[in-house]
Amino acid sequence: MNKRIIVVYKSIYGATTTYATWISQALNARLAQSKEVTPAELGKYDVVVYGGGLYAGGIAGVKLVTKAPYKNLVIFTVGLADPDATNYSPVIDRLSPELRTKARVFHLRGGIDYKRLNLIHKVMMSMKKREILKKPESELTGESRKFLETYGRQINFCDKDSIQPLVDYVQSCIKVIQ
Repeated sequence: MNKRIIVVYKSIYGATTTYATWISQALNARLAQSKEVTPAELGKYDVVVYGGGLYAGGIAGVKLVTKAPYKNLVIFTVGLADPDATNYSPVIDRLSPELRTKARVFHLRGGIDYKRLNLIHKVMMSMKKREILKKPESELTGESRKFLETYGRQINFCDKDSIQPLVDYVQSCIKVIQ
């Protein structure tokens, strides 16, 4: 196991756990849930990879990695939207200016199972659906159409191949340190 890298995550419904597991395996790194580590402990690693789901425009549990400076910080988000068709500026803008300049952020596509959502998330998704339905058909994006098509169902967009740019980046950080 590479003792210089740790992959830490906070997952609510499981997609972030899936990605964190794949990333830790690819990097031969320690894997830990966010509740299992402290900011001080994370400071002992050359590279900290933090993953959290996207909820209400924020990254779940990201405060853990905002509490201490790290040599190399990589953050990955997991959300329902297609990363290639989504503007993540509002999410990134919620990070501190220091964190925005020091951390490298990657976005991965997760999934959803409406039957497993808690009440707050069910309400949020229902509001999103109503918002989309208010738009004229001509203004709907491909993402909006996909959302409506899959609403209320279970869908999984997790893709193991999509972690490769993150893995390559972390490996390049380790090479620079050596």
